[in-house]
Amino acid sequence: MKSLDGCDVGCRRQAGFLRRAGWALAAVALLLLPAIPAHAQSFGQGISAFQRQDYVTASRSFIPLAERGNVAAQSYLGFLFETGRGVPQNYTEAAMWYRRAAEQGDPRAQYSLGLLYDRGFGVPQDIVEASKWLNLSAAASPPRVREARARIRDAVTTKMTRGEIAQARLRALEWAPSRER
Repeated sequence: MKSLDGCDVGCRRQAGFLRRAGWALAAVALLLLPAIPAHAQSFGQGISAFQRQDYVTASRSFIPLAERGNVAAQSYLGFLFETGRGVPQNYTEAAMWYRRAAEQGDPRAQYSLGLLYDRGFGVPQDIVEASKWLNLSAAASPPRVREARARIRDAVTTKMTRGEIAQARLRALEWAPSRER
């Protein structure tokens, strides 16, 4: 039986359900909403602290974000560990954070990881792996830094045999970025 507004009992039940579901979704959204800016705010606070040279505060902001897979936070954290700013200097830890960001396609982290492999800091010295990461970084870098990174890559290449160069290029060609989950 339809009422004056043209809606029967089933229609009213459905409308009531949709109204309640809408309120439930709104409540969930309100609960989740503060969490989204908190991550952005935390990263922003980390960058601000980094720029003020307050590296302890920067590292405290970056660590939880990096652990959750934030590429930029991982790259910054790699730098902090490599240079010992705000955290104890630890090349192994730097290499781990750079690798996590590099595997996700961050050209700065790829460049830094390549340099660590070239020098054998925090990782076994491996000229082929160094060249791979430096190749990837130069290819993905913005034009204003691409040339400088290509020069460093080329300097590393001068220490390599033709076979090593071919192997490094093949590794770079076979590489594909992978997102952390």
